[in-house]
Amino acid sequence: MGGTNVDRNSNLAESRPHARCQSPFKSIKFFVLCHSLLQLAQLLVSGYMKSSISTIERRYGLTSQKSGILASFNEVGNTVLIIFVSFFGSRVHRPRFIGGGALLACLASLLMAMPHFMSEPYSYTDISNTASGDNSSSLCQPSGPASTSSSQNCKEQSSTAQQMVYPVLLLGQLLLGIGAVPIQPFGISYIDDYASEKNSPLYLGILLAVTSIGPAFGFVTGSLMLRFYVDFDKLSEDEINLDAKDLRWVGAWWLGFLVASCLLILTALPYFFFPREMPKEYVQSGADDDQSSSDRNQQETSQLQDLSLLQFLKSFPRIVLRTLQSPVYILVVLAQVNLAALLSGLATFMSKFIEKQFTQTVPFSTMMIGGVGIPMAVMGIVLGGALMRRLRLSVRAASKLCTAAIFICMFTAVPLLFIGCPTQKVAGIFPPSENNSSCSSGCGCSTEAFNPVCGSDGVEFRSPCHAGCFSMQANASSKHINYTECRCVGGSGFARSGTCGSGCADRLMPFMVLLGLTGFIASFSQTPSYMIILRTVPAEDKSFAVGVQYMLFRVLAFMPGPVLYGSVIDTTCILWGDKCGKKTSCHYYNLDNFRHRFLGLIVTFVFGGLICFLVTAVSST
Repeated sequence: MGGTNVDRNSNLAESRPHARCQSPFKSIKFFVLCHSLLQLAQLLVSGYMKSSISTIERRYGLTSQKSGILASFNEVGNTVLIIFVSFFGSRVHRPRFIGGGALLACLASLLMAMPHFMSEPYSYTDISNTASGDNSSSLCQPSGPASTSSSQNCKEQSSTAQQMVYPVLLLGQLLLGIGAVPIQPFGISYIDDYASEKNSPLYLGILLAVTSIGPAFGFVTGSLMLRFYVDFDKLSEDEINLDAKDLRWVGAWWLGFLVASCLLILTALPYFFFPREMPKEYVQSGADDDQSSSDRNQQETSQLQDLSLLQFLKSFPRIVLRTLQSPVYILVVLAQVNLAALLSGLATFMSKFIEKQFTQTVPFSTMMIGGVGIPMAVMGIVLGGALMRRLRLSVRAASKLCTAAIFICMFTAVPLLFIGCPTQKVAGIFPPSENNSSCSSGCGCSTEAFNPVCGSDGVEFRSPCHAGCFSMQANASSKHINYTECRCVGGSGFARSGTCGSGCADRLMPFMVLLGLTGFIASFSQTPSYMIILRTVPAEDKSFAVGVQYMLFRVLAFMPGPVLYGSVIDTTCILWGDKCGKKTSCHYYNLDNFRHRFLGLIVTFVFGGLICFLVTAVSST
């Protein structure tokens, strides 16, 4: 026995000088570096998609429900195929499958940008028929009945290319979800197989950190890209007559997908040079442990390879049912599902909420989520894991910690319902009882007009025509226009281009502080709840339990969550856009209803998580 150890150690010692000259593709450390960069690029795409969703909604006239379906569609392919990862993980060349998945995600990212190149330049309402940007067409012109869209615009709207936009976006999201299937599971299992026992937790911790901050990079990228006008590649600077503060502004949502596709293809290439199996990482103090770990991995691999695909599929439901028979497992997973549903709403629509509620630009609202909301949640995950490790909490103590965290979270989430802005006065729209449209009834205003102006009396109008304005004065130093002789505007009869706004931007700071605290405290429970699951299922079912957990996340939270939030938001719309007789995206929301219903749904999910954790803490005593 001793002689065997001496021989093995001497062989390892002899091999170490050669290891210094070996290819980097036989180093697990280099694999961890490559995989961190790949996950960052892949998660940047998904985060960028969510940061751009309200812009895509405005550009193509989608309802929030449709944009919610789009945001959640990448979970469809992921959910269907993730089950097979457990079966094929030990049978295939994992690095090449990861590289193939990354290339598919690259293709998906290119598909997501394609609608921009398929479509005609963005045509917003009240734009002049000429390229000069003359806005005289939006003035009050008492020449007959209300006008509608030109037949040319309607022809473009009903073209095959325009009708293909939404299906292409859905296909891109579907392929993005499929491409992501092998990346994280295969990467984690590959690292666990060939990293030393000592270094494996460190490497996996690095990947978890990257997974947490990846979406934040997506939102920050979105904030940068949305500062550019959507058609800056098709129009000269003189032809761009909007700025980011205009309610009709659409940023270059497609640009980030092109950047992400370049990053994905660069990070995918190294995986085709990694071997199917690489030498086990050597750490002298843990040489024997590494050898025994390698033996265990080989035994588990051979056991899995003895199963055929049919046998695997037959045994999977039985293992799932056995896992679901654990009450603690079910309660903790349901608690996490509630928090995941909360996250899906925050990530998809919170930037839109900030934009509408506090009258902020889209880039600024996106930066608030990527620069404040997500980093605070990451800090909560890290500190929750550190506390769990330092105190070495039992299942009972961990469940109490989760319960306490979500209970405190209720005290930061509920006040959000009361921090917001009232809906601005919009003539003929809000308040509903007030109707000032009679003064512009003879102006021949288009039924589709949307070019908001703010009257000197503080009342907003959906267009200069609806304000009864007869003349305009362009400001050469800016894109803002002043309108005069507006017979619907009280007092001086003066109006300026742009929205009046909700008038309470000063409340944004306390709102973001409470939102950041809510995300921080809610995410504090992630690591402890994860450890509860690992400690309450049989050792042989741990990998399946985690797989079922993520499958339930997708089926019960990430897939229906954005659709539910989008549907709720749509119920608060008070003026829908109209183009060629078809409903498009919402122009105005009842801000009180928007705040109460959207944030009320978030508070409901927090309460659901609290109940599940509370029952877990009681049942584990």
